[in-house]
Amino acid sequence: MVQSISTEFDVAVIGAGVVGCAVARRFALAGAKVVVIEKGADILSGASKANSAILHTGFDAPEGSLELELVKAGRAEYLSIHGRMGLSLVETGALVCAWNPDEAERLSAIAEQGRRNGIAELDLLTARQARETMPGLSSHLAAALEVSGEHIIDPWSAPLGYLTQAVGLGAQLVRNAEVLSGSFDGAWRIETMAGPILAASVVNAAGLFGDVVDTRLGLLPEFTIMPRKGQFVVLDKAARRHVPRIVLPVPTEITKGIVVCPTAFGNVLIGPTAEEQDDRERAIVETATLQALLKRGAEIVPALAPISVTAVYAGLRPASDKKHYRISARPNRRAITLGGVRSTGLSAALGLAQHALTLHAGFGTRFDLPSSVPEVTMPNLTETCERDWQRADHGEIVCHCELVTRREIDATFSSPVPPGDFGGLRRRTRAGMGRCQGFYCNARLAAMTGDRLAVPLAVSAGDER
Repeated sequence: MVQSISTEFDVAVIGAGVVGCAVARRFALAGAKVVVIEKGADILSGASKANSAILHTGFDAPEGSLELELVKAGRAEYLSIHGRMGLSLVETGALVCAWNPDEAERLSAIAEQGRRNGIAELDLLTARQARETMPGLSSHLAAALEVSGEHIIDPWSAPLGYLTQAVGLGAQLVRNAEVLSGSFDGAWRIETMAGPILAASVVNAAGLFGDVVDTRLGLLPEFTIMPRKGQFVVLDKAARRHVPRIVLPVPTEITKGIVVCPTAFGNVLIGPTAEEQDDRERAIVETATLQALLKRGAEIVPALAPISVTAVYAGLRPASDKKHYRISARPNRRAITLGGVRSTGLSAALGLAQHALTLHAGFGTRFDLPSSVPEVTMPNLTETCERDWQRADHGEIVCHCELVTRREIDATFSSPVPPGDFGGLRRRTRAGMGRCQGFYCNARLAAMTGDRLAVPLAVSAGDER
């Protein structure tokens, strides 16, 4: 894919994960000329591609923390824009489930913390009351806390929508552009694998490589990323009727714990684990761990035991040496770092973007608001609204497991932010993400996509892949 890079920008955003996409949108809406610099072939190629897709309320965030403030701000903005932008919202609510007397005793403190955090819709339930709202819960349940405002969303269409609106306002996305170094002399010159980029300011939203990027820019890192792997199991759509709500564990100091969660695509998710590792790029799934997740899921909702697994995956969260977000502004270098954003990043992204713009105002730069803002409506991929296959003249069903049409495949390549690799195509359409994991549709997808992806799906003679 040939990229044309303009060399003068107001703001360079490093990293096209959910936070970077949200930041690009917020600065573009403010009138800045924005470039998004992405190491991978497509957006969401790092930590953002693997998460539980929960839109959090912040009920269990540290009291008085910046994380709490930004989760609440991000959630509020998401709720205000999702309707007009076609972003999903599946109102499930959640139950924090206690499975022994000790955990049950902790629920009152969690509820009190949640109320101090400004979350009003919290109700302590007996085990019987909880099972009335979700009959499939195990008889071993001791008690539960109902959190009515916790919901699920499509975790990939939202950041794509943010970036699509930014591009409509003139932002540029530069892919395959790993940051190599940077120098500041009143303005930034950022050396990347795609060539040099000049910008007045820089926002580091590089996730798993946030500390590395700070170092390469000549900024003294204020944190160290300590990757935390989370493994997940995705159950077949038959599981969905047994899990109408998000089932959360009583959290610990280390992790929010293993969740049993419906997805916006009609499946059920079990995970994640919380495993420290040094590798920032590879997240390997392990049979014993996946079996343990399945066992735990069946202990929570016994009807899940016989249901088939559709997919397994693992993601890395950009944990740091401290639990809280690691956010800093360096006005003398016109640089902002948004680091250490872990499991609440999807919910807080829009709030983080607002915060970054506020920090940037301290640099003394003013932008001229755009004369108009393009309307963006994302195509629906969820099972809660009408899908393209239900409309006339869609061409053909390409992926029968997920009911993805040819028209959807074609549309994503003509969109303002087309997919750069197969993972990006999957996240934009759901193609290849169903029961057969692409066994039946990949050949058709290879023929349709040709050489439009960074690595073609089809294997040619002499290809040594």
